[in-house]
Amino acid sequence: MNARPKFRGDKRFETRAEQRVDQLRIPPQSVEAEQAVLGGLMLAPDAYDRVADQITENDFYRRDHQLIFRAIRELAEKSRPFDAVTLGEWFESMGQSELVAGGAYLIELASTTPSAANIVAYAEIVRDKAVLRQLIEVGTGIVNDGFQPDGRESSEILARAEQEVFAIAEAGARGKTDFTAMNKALSEAFDVLQTRYANGGSVTGLPTGYTEFDELTAGLQPTDLIILAARPAMGKTTFALNIAEHAAIRTKKAVAVFSMEMSASQLALRLISSNGRVNAQRLRTGQLEDEDWSRVTGAIRMLREAKIFIDDTPGLSPEVLRAKARRLKREHDLGLVVIDYLQLMSVPGNTENRATEISEISRSLKHLA
Repeated sequence: MNARPKFRGDKRFETRAEQRVDQLRIPPQSVEAEQAVLGGLMLAPDAYDRVADQITENDFYRRDHQLIFRAIRELAEKSRPFDAVTLGEWFESMGQSELVAGGAYLIELASTTPSAANIVAYAEIVRDKAVLRQLIEVGTGIVNDGFQPDGRESSEILARAEQEVFAIAEAGARGKTDFTAMNKALSEAFDVLQTRYANGGSVTGLPTGYTEFDELTAGLQPTDLIILAARPAMGKTTFALNIAEHAAIRTKKAVAVFSMEMSASQLALRLISSNGRVNAQRLRTGQLEDEDWSRVTGAIRMLREAKIFIDDTPGLSPEVLRAKARRLKREHDLGLVVIDYLQLMSVPGNTENRATEISEISRSLKHLA
């Protein structure tokens, strides 16, 4: 019987040795671009300000390149020159001159780099390779978490994975945003002003349904983080739900409600009471009068059309909440997020200082907004 022919590239017929070699892949990197950046900085010290906000020492693949960039950064912050001589002295003071061949490698970098003219382009290459390496690292961690969840639920692992990938995306945008010229800022401001004038109203953001409040605030504005504060049992949840109801029914916006104190059905009953003008106590006891039933069915009919999404998972962490909100944003035109309430959220791994936890939660929520 003839043996089945083996085709090169067919993974089914690779030997174990070939498979191991295939797995030993070199991470994405460009030594040439790293050398061009470092050499350019040594040739033109003023070029440092052009790349300082784009790359960090950890973006370099080679350890010696990481240390050279760190030395340049430290010398630049002290307004000292960073040429081959001063950098050589820095390495000698750190007891690591062997990493740069006693200074010979520094001289080689400066002499083989023609100019710093394209240093920004080279820095972008270095940063791009670093992002790819981070993706590989995070992806490997996600695979390991999948095989070894260590008692964690899949939703927690998924939220963590989404957060880490999102963090890479945010870090990858480093240096891509810069100053806005006044010309451009004025043009954008004038466009906003024209839009507001065309609307002909005093409310420019998302209306809450409370007329005097809207007149004072001009509505809930994008990127706003608003914290409702009052003593217990003063109506904070009811107030927040009324705003959510108005946003969903009157302005047709999708609203996410994260309730860590009350269940989804409890919140739904509150919405029925508010929208149908039904006594809340009679709803709690079930002792409804005849006229109440028509109001309840009318409220349910209206609320069915509202894009209100309730998550009643207790003790949500900021990272899980962000992941859920981002998913909802992708699926719907999310206009408002309501969290009831902030103190019931948790920060994994940080239980020493509750004030620090609340501060971290607030910072995270502002970032989400």
